[in-house]
Amino acid sequence: FPRAAAGATVNQLITDFGRTTNLVSSSQFHAKAEDANAIATQQDIILAVDEAFYNSLETHALLQVAEDTVKTRQTLVDQVQALTDAKLRSDLDLSFSKVDLARAKLLLLESNNNYEASLSTLSAILGYPDRQNFRAVEPEQQASVAPLLEPTQLIQKAMQQRPEIQAMQNEVIAAEKFGRSEHDLWWPTVNATGVVGQAPARDDHIPSWYGGVGVNINIPVFNGFLFNARAKSADLETEVKRKKLQDLEDNLARDVRNTWLDTQKAYARLTVTQQLLEQANLALELAQARYKLGLSSIVEFSQAELQKTDADLQDTDAKYQYRLTQIVLAYQMGEHR
Repeated sequence: FPRAAAGATVNQLITDFGRTTNLVSSSQFHAKAEDANAIATQQDIILAVDEAFYNSLETHALLQVAEDTVKTRQTLVDQVQALTDAKLRSDLDLSFSKVDLARAKLLLLESNNNYEASLSTLSAILGYPDRQNFRAVEPEQQASVAPLLEPTQLIQKAMQQRPEIQAMQNEVIAAEKFGRSEHDLWWPTVNATGVVGQAPARDDHIPSWYGGVGVNINIPVFNGFLFNARAKSADLETEVKRKKLQDLEDNLARDVRNTWLDTQKAYARLTVTQQLLEQANLALELAQARYKLGLSSIVEFSQAELQKTDADLQDTDAKYQYRLTQIVLAYQMGEHR
């Protein structure tokens, strides 16, 4: 019988005993892991910007110390020059004062170079191809809070909040879900199939519309152990992800502990450098008074000036280093925003 027909076929999966569900769940956890990785990248960028910002503040503060040192020692050279011309001081005093001035100028050159390098680094991190003349504004002075006595709580918070840990945990769960789906390949699949159509050219005894519904059950019997190999590969991949998570947690605990130790040292250094600066100022005042009265040589006065400059540098560096250690510790705990 001549016949021409056109129609449509519809297939619907009824059940594959959890394989599709596990595949969808695995993809969802992969997506969560990528979201956590995006947050981790954002925190890396913020940390780099903060470090460059505070480095520029510190180098600028050290540059100001160097400039003040040059001015002070230039004034001393001028005074000693005048006293030497008046035959009230020896040429040795003038030579010592000029040596100290030269040291101060070398310190100024190094400080200026460090400041320019910090601006270049900050410009590059912010996406500028050329060095920008930023003017970093000092944030509001905050009270120095002593760190916790034990890092155990910090490590626990880091395990809960660090986005890298969250991303790897989601990767492990995604691998477990995918492994289950690979094991589910051995289960049968049940599909429903429906077909409907119309035959415009047909024998008059045949109806114009036709249709049918059926259920197909596919049962895997033998495929050369392919499903076994896929399930074994998925299990091994899951174990690799678990080991990576364990390694990441161990490294994070180490990093938090080391950063906490750096913070402890930086906080203790604040008090020490402050005391050093106070004693250096006192020693300089006494040495200057003794030198003016002719009770000591230029060597004693010069040594006191060197100690004063070193104390200024140490105190300035301590303040910014403590702030930087606090920023890094917050980053290690996943709290840096």
